[in-house]
Amino acid sequence: MMKIILLAGLLVFGVSCAVPEISNPDAAKRPNILLIVSEDNGPDLGCYGVTEVTTPHIDGLAKNGMRFDRAFVTYSVCSPSRSTIYTGLYPHQNGQIGLATHKFRMYESYKTMPVYLKEAGYRTGCLGKIHVNPESAIPWDFHEIRSSNFAKKDLNGYARHAADFIAKDEEPFFLMVNFPDAHCDWQRQVEGMPAHPLDGKDLDATMPFVGVDNPRLRDLTANYYNSMNRLDESVGMLLDSLRSSGKLENTLIIYLGDHGAQFSRGKCSNYESGLRIPLIVSWPGRIAGGQNSEELISTIDLLPTILSAAGIAVPGNLPGISLLTLFEKSDDPVKSREYLFADGAGSAAFYFYPRRSVRDRRFKLIRNLLHQRENPKFLAYAFQMYGTGTLPDELPAASPEVQRAYATWRNPPEFEFYDLDNDPYEFNNLSDDPDFQADRERLKEALLDWQIASIDPLNDPNILARVVTEMDSVNTLYPGRDYGKDPNFKWNYPEYFKEFIDSKKEDF
Repeated sequence: MMKIILLAGLLVFGVSCAVPEISNPDAAKRPNILLIVSEDNGPDLGCYGVTEVTTPHIDGLAKNGMRFDRAFVTYSVCSPSRSTIYTGLYPHQNGQIGLATHKFRMYESYKTMPVYLKEAGYRTGCLGKIHVNPESAIPWDFHEIRSSNFAKKDLNGYARHAADFIAKDEEPFFLMVNFPDAHCDWQRQVEGMPAHPLDGKDLDATMPFVGVDNPRLRDLTANYYNSMNRLDESVGMLLDSLRSSGKLENTLIIYLGDHGAQFSRGKCSNYESGLRIPLIVSWPGRIAGGQNSEELISTIDLLPTILSAAGIAVPGNLPGISLLTLFEKSDDPVKSREYLFADGAGSAAFYFYPRRSVRDRRFKLIRNLLHQRENPKFLAYAFQMYGTGTLPDELPAASPEVQRAYATWRNPPEFEFYDLDNDPYEFNNLSDDPDFQADRERLKEALLDWQIASIDPLNDPNILARVVTEMDSVNTLYPGRDYGKDPNFKWNYPEYFKEFIDSKKEDF
């Protein structure tokens, strides 16, 4: 078994590894921590080279801190992605393998980010949705704007509530702020923001990973960019509240997106456009400004980083690593990852289509566990269940390679393989190309080793068959996909997934 995968298995199942902590015994001087999470957007910001947007406030965080150019989520759907932020675990490890609104849930009440911080004397607060089950596992001291707020109403309310929480007393605080932009629907303008919204005619093209370009898609893209501009204004108001409190100089600020944008081949996929996110970290006096990192970073690293910054020992059951040694000079620098992994299964029973993926610095491998079936997410985008997808009658205008990419997305083989250096938007599947056989087999081995080390239930054919049967039966019983509204509905998978995981732990 590869050493790096074996290390991951040791971390997951409780063998302690040294994790750097900030040397600061005085609790009163521990940093405040502001975690900013935006919805449904990739690194479409000025500081990442996107000239169509105007994002001076987020760009300012990058100017004064570190920008990560290869940061990824563990799953390109909101609830599973956030479960990793809260627990530091992959979704298949904690159980949140679909949307909380569809009653997917964690196996148990894992110890989560606010619990760790409260035990260490932090005041904890949240603005916006939690969006995992059970919510009782995420016990904030302060929680406002509890709805999803996809209408983007009262956007300055985030800054007002933040100001109240920050100013409450002098104990160190942890505040998570969840902004609804750029979740669909993409509004052109809300409450006068942005002041000068874009129209489709202002753009030269739509999102490059979509591969299809026409006026309709440019209009959608313009409103997505308007959402990004509005997000930046909201972040600016929040930072003004922090600045006015006088606590900015002792605050670690982390900004990230929860997964990619909701265009075809984006959100809900294991393509780069679904998994790659912006990640920016600013810490006055601790992180030199204007830095960028090309390291492979995962959101499994967020919890270890936050705990380390707060002077809290990082538990040995977390698979991630603290990023502190990337920020400061250290005798124990972070060792570069060779591989980065992701889950994927779909957001609801109707969309169940399990996948796993691995990438290194150049290549990407996706394994489609139900490759015998048509991908339901293709159909959801194609027939406008989200209103943002590429229409089937728009595809003939695209290049042959893009048409082939959509055909692969619709009916994928068991394995997809991409050369990201030469094909960053994953249009050319090289799974059958003999020139890449060695690298393909190397990534297959890495993926399998990770699934074994992290005790992935879907790596077991019997468990996979059982969960497929459960999903199919739910789709039969609830053809309107409204089981989330049934007060008596409950998933069975958490019980037999956890039984499987517990039975395998002794092997490690």
